[in-house]
Order: sequence, then structure tokens, then C-alpha cells
Amino acid sequence: MRTAELTALLHLASPALPIGAFSYSQGLESAIEHGFIHNGDTARDWIASGLTNVLARGELPFLAHQMTRWRNHEAEVLATADEEFLASRESAELRRETQQMGWSLAQLCTQLEWGDAARLATLNAIKPISQPTAFAFAAYAHNAAPDAALAAYAFAWVENQAAAALKAVPLGQIAGQRIIVALREPIDTAVQRALATSPDEITTFAPQLGILSARHESQYSRLFRS
Repeated sequence: MRTAELTALLHLASPALPIGAFSYSQGLESAIEHGFIHNGDTARDWIASGLTNVLARGELPFLAHQMTRWRNHEAEVLATADEEFLASRESAELRRETQQMGWSLAQLCTQLEWGDAARLATLNAIKPISQPTAFAFAAYAHNAAPDAALAAYAFAWVENQAAAALKAVPLGQIAGQRIIVALREPIDTAVQRALATSPDEITTFAPQLGILSARHESQYSRLFRS
């Protein structure tokens, strides 16, 4: 991997990227409220399940296919696929989350002038836009390989979930690091699975997550927006 590619992906995966990821838990806070998560082990198992059964089967393969569409500049297909992805979000919170982060990342790409003018025009024409579609654009604009881009996206997701668990369970810093270390190999497995998934095989079937996310909308006390 080129150093420029590595540093670009480290930037995109960084919690310092100003897209607001820190304010979301993607249902994890609701899982804590309902007793599914109560210590480091249950937090690790919950995050691992989300990586293996949700991200690897839905968001990651979608991201991979959007990267190909950006490479070929299939403007209509990009927009249609993004609409379908947004329609697959099972709660209002999950949809607002990906739209807000997607918009923020698209604005960042535009202001930093990443990519060429034609693709930037397409990026800004997709409204609303999901986070994976905007991330796929940013990764393509930096000539990142699909497997590396998916690994960066998955690591950022795992890291954010671990950070949410630290605040909401709460857990200690070492417990959070144990979660991240334990999921290194599962991230690799998730990426390989995603790369082998065709568009017709993408699935977002996760009813428990959908129910917990919907319940979070009216949760009495919460730290996160999802």
C-alpha cells in the first residue's frame, strides 16, 4: 500500500473527521437500556455480532459496489442505489444518522476539493446522501483499494461502537481496547465476505436491532442520537 493511500484512509477512519460519528451509538445505547449489554464481554459480543451479521452483509458490500460505480462514474446508478440504501434503514434515527454523516462528509469532500469536478458535481447532486456513498467517493478520490477502504470503514465503526460502550455501559479504557483488539480478525473476515457479495445478496435483516433502534427514539434518558 502506498503511504499516501494509507494516510488518506487513516484520515477517513479517524474519530477527528468532522462528520459527527461520536454522537451516535447505532442502537448500542438501547441494547444497554434493555439489558443486552452490561459489561465488557457482552459489549464485545454485541459489537462483533453487528460487524458479522449486519455490517458485513449490508453496509460493507454496498460501499464496495458504490466504489466501483464512482470509478465508472455511473451517476444514475449511484443515486438509485443510494435511495435504496436509505430505504433499507429500519428506523428514523438510523436513517437520519447516515444522512447527516453522509451530508457532512460530502461537504468535506467538496470544500477540500477531493476528486474531479464531474464526480464532485454528481456527489453534490445526490440529496439526501448516505454515509457509505460519500465514503466510497472519498476513498475512490484517494485511489484507495476496495479492501483497504472497507477495512478502514469497518474499523471506524468498531472504534465508534467501543467508544460508545465506554461512555454508556460504562467501561474502562482497557476494556474498550480489548474489544478493538478482539475484532481485528473479524474485520478482515467481514471485508472478505463483503467483497464476495453481489448487489442482489446484500441484506439488512436485523429485526432486533431495528426494534431497539425504534425504542431508542423515545428512551427516557440517553447520551447518543441513535
